[in-house]
Amino acid sequence: MKLTSKEALKMLEEARITALNDHWIDHSICVGNTAATIADALNLDVDYVKTLGYIHDIGKSIGEFSSHVMNGYNYLKELGYDEKYYNICLTHSYLNNDVLCTAGGIPTDIPFRTNFIKNHEYTVCEKIINLCDLMCTNKVMTVDKRLIDIMTRRGAYKNTQYHIKETYKLKKYFDDLLGYDLYDLFPEIKENL
Repeated sequence: MKLTSKEALKMLEEARITALNDHWIDHSICVGNTAATIADALNLDVDYVKTLGYIHDIGKSIGEFSSHVMNGYNYLKELGYDEKYYNICLTHSYLNNDVLCTAGGIPTDIPFRTNFIKNHEYTVCEKIINLCDLMCTNKVMTVDKRLIDIMTRRGAYKNTQYHIKETYKLKKYFDDLLGYDLYDLFPEIKENL
């Protein structure tokens, strides 16, 4: 079943009603809107990419935040949405097809998740969400500022340096695809420096 950005935004607004903390909702909206800008510049399906951004953290509306990737994956799958939608719940947190390449420490081992991430071929749309997740709070910012934000809240771990290096490689990947600095798409970043 297909999901649109309008429907995904409605999911977020419904989750806001019962959420104890809705920072993740504002973050998800920012990720979706930021991703849409990049998708438009790359002539990709803007509504699809925006939808992925909106739903990437939907698992935070169900159960423990620390289990949000599996919760979101299972939730959207059970609702009957196409796998290209529920896969983003898993892929958004892990760069480089490696569950160790994530912010916030070493995840607990969930064999299905580990195998999925290792063997999944990331699409350019999924990579956009990876990057935007690392550029957004409730506003878009440089990856430098966002990585500092994440480390300030979650701490530094033995995989932090690896994650930072891969984040910069991902940003360069999109700079190269665009043929210019990705930040040029977001004049508000310069206002936030």
